[in-house]
Amino acid sequence: VVVAATMSCKSKVAPSVDFDHSCSDSVEYLTLNFGPFETVHRWRRLPPCDEFVGARRSKHTVVAYRDAIYVFGGDNGKNMLNDLLRFDVKDCSWCRAFTTGTPPAPRYHHSAVVYGSSMFVFGGYTGDIYSNSNLKNKNDLFEYKFATGQWTEWKVEGRLVARSAHGATVYNDKLWIFAGYDGNARQIEQSGEIPPSCCNFPVAVCQDKMFVFSGQSGAKITNNLFQFEFKGHIWTRIPTEHLLRGSPPPPQRRYGHTMVAFDRHLYVFGGAADNTLPNELHCYDVDSQTWEVIQPSTDSEMPSGRLFHAAAVIHDAMYIFGGTVDNNVRSGEMYRFQFSCYPKCTLHEDYGKLWENRQFCDVEFILGEREEKVLGHIAIVTARCKWLRKKILQARDRQKQKSKLECNEESEESGSGSQKDSSGRSSRGPPLLEVSIREADAQPFEVLMQFLYTDKIQYPRRGHVQDVLLIMDVYKLALSFKLSRLEQLCVQYIEASVDLQNVLSVCENANKLQLDQLKEHCLNFVVKESHFNQVIMTKEFEHLSTPLIVEIVRRKQQPPPRVYSDQPVDIGTSLVQDMKACLEGAGHEFCDIILLLDGHPRPAHKAILAARSSYFEAMFRSFMPEDGQVNISIGEMVPSTQAFESMLRYIYYGDVNMPPEDSLYLFAAPYYYGFSNNRLQAYCKQNLEMNVTVENVLQILEAADKTQALDMKKHCLHIIVHQFTKVSKLPNLRSLSQPLLLDIIDSLASHISDKQCTEMSSDI
Repeated sequence: VVVAATMSCKSKVAPSVDFDHSCSDSVEYLTLNFGPFETVHRWRRLPPCDEFVGARRSKHTVVAYRDAIYVFGGDNGKNMLNDLLRFDVKDCSWCRAFTTGTPPAPRYHHSAVVYGSSMFVFGGYTGDIYSNSNLKNKNDLFEYKFATGQWTEWKVEGRLVARSAHGATVYNDKLWIFAGYDGNARQIEQSGEIPPSCCNFPVAVCQDKMFVFSGQSGAKITNNLFQFEFKGHIWTRIPTEHLLRGSPPPPQRRYGHTMVAFDRHLYVFGGAADNTLPNELHCYDVDSQTWEVIQPSTDSEMPSGRLFHAAAVIHDAMYIFGGTVDNNVRSGEMYRFQFSCYPKCTLHEDYGKLWENRQFCDVEFILGEREEKVLGHIAIVTARCKWLRKKILQARDRQKQKSKLECNEESEESGSGSQKDSSGRSSRGPPLLEVSIREADAQPFEVLMQFLYTDKIQYPRRGHVQDVLLIMDVYKLALSFKLSRLEQLCVQYIEASVDLQNVLSVCENANKLQLDQLKEHCLNFVVKESHFNQVIMTKEFEHLSTPLIVEIVRRKQQPPPRVYSDQPVDIGTSLVQDMKACLEGAGHEFCDIILLLDGHPRPAHKAILAARSSYFEAMFRSFMPEDGQVNISIGEMVPSTQAFESMLRYIYYGDVNMPPEDSLYLFAAPYYYGFSNNRLQAYCKQNLEMNVTVENVLQILEAADKTQALDMKKHCLHIIVHQFTKVSKLPNLRSLSQPLLLDIIDSLASHISDKQCTEMSSDI
């Protein structure tokens, strides 16, 4: 049930992650901000709320406005509350917020949102919980103006159902209210997979959608995640079938938890999960539709598990206040969690675009009896699939033999042009390698290829049985090609898509393709008590093959004993793992370009470089060097060998771990090489700001001098001067260049005071 109430002033936009896109190719524009820093993913316990300011509480709300957290209402275990508390995040101090006018009656399980320069409080549960009298849901709406402290009750036109434990948010000048106790009346039109009416759940807005996770629906609790599109009023259940065994699962089902949005992520904390109070922080990536448990920093002060607490976001941190902890005790604690805000990894997207564009293709698969043709890239296909790798090697040997015979029979033609074919390759290069695969048809093979490039396949559309049958053909190929990861993905998608309308079609197809695991799933689905009568009354059942009808009847009369296997399931290798192996040597025999670093050759793969870098993509498309060799630099600077290898790791499989000195060389690489976003630069920046130590300061000083990163050089000299007793014992000091040693001496001289000079002179 969703209610939308129009509001009159302009809403504020959440702060975005800011990166400087105006930076030139030269790293001399690098600017860093040195200390103090908050460690990423660090929990910090802030001063709790003193009892003389406000009671410990749960079932309250918090909102963020400018640099303060405002806490309203809740209960202290005995009474409902209607006080308004303010926590200043800069001073880490508590006070009672200034108020005037008549506040809302004491309540809990209400909602509160910020719009413009006001807080709006809606609904909730009021009455005397101590005597259990006058308890009722409310549908009143109050505004609190932060500037004046004025409380005002709004008169709402139309009928608004009273409710508590609901969800509320602001989007596009409207207050959106969803579900809650007594929130069953539908007040705006909705479509799609509408969540069951529920309560004690959070909502959060991310990328123009509202998300609802878990919560209580009567006596039932689920861990479903739903999204609501504001524009079309369409609900969608976010599928979890793409999460393979071994991948982080969604959080346990729960209620009384919090969920906040930051950047492209949703963060879920706390709640009651099957009689436990977990304190892990779960993170959902809206782009990749994957969950992970955030590992807190080693110096974190972790909050204990709790429910009916409240959370809000200010800048790049989440603040959690209050809640009910063990033994039904109310909390007055405030915790801060430091988000990370790196741009997303575009590895899968970049390789996916390479597959869609079909640029720089060097292999042509000839498929099935109809000999349909599908283009691809040898570097990626051989890295991901050993079966196809073997086929490609065999085809390459045949091509070499054929070329050798042709060379013996004919003289080599000269003066070939440089026209390009439709695949974006130069005609002067070697011809497309032809690989024949008779056991595969084009459509399922293309889905399989999409998986090789992206680790994903499209989820079957609801009600489209042809989508499910196509995935079954893909599954058959995955078994033949020994792609364990794709096998698991197909099985999970198909089993999740089986319903009363398609089960017989899927069962018959599984029987035909000899996919025993899927056939078994379908038979068990049909004979289920709640399904059997509905399935056998359908027209499809009448046309089912006799052997299958017999199997279904016998299965119903005498179900086979369940067989449990404790054998571990092979989930195969991921795109990241395979591309890492490719760079580390597995793909060496398929290299088709030489990168020269200071004259030293490093074999690589054109398709991979072009997929990840617009610089290489333009080069290979327009002016590919005749000798197949490319000199590597970043602007006017040649990176160190170690930094160059760090950059290749980023290009091939998205790795961002590197020594701080490499980060100096690579800070400008995203601009020069045209990477999809500033992810590498963001990691380089943090790496430099956080990890300059006495042990590595001399290496970073050398890199800073070479790259003309003047503020980093100044920072290194500052550390050297103040820690010179330790730095002077480092063996690297003696290998520094004479100009750098003079810079250190100059810095030491500037640091030594006149008094120290006088003392040294008197000693002499």
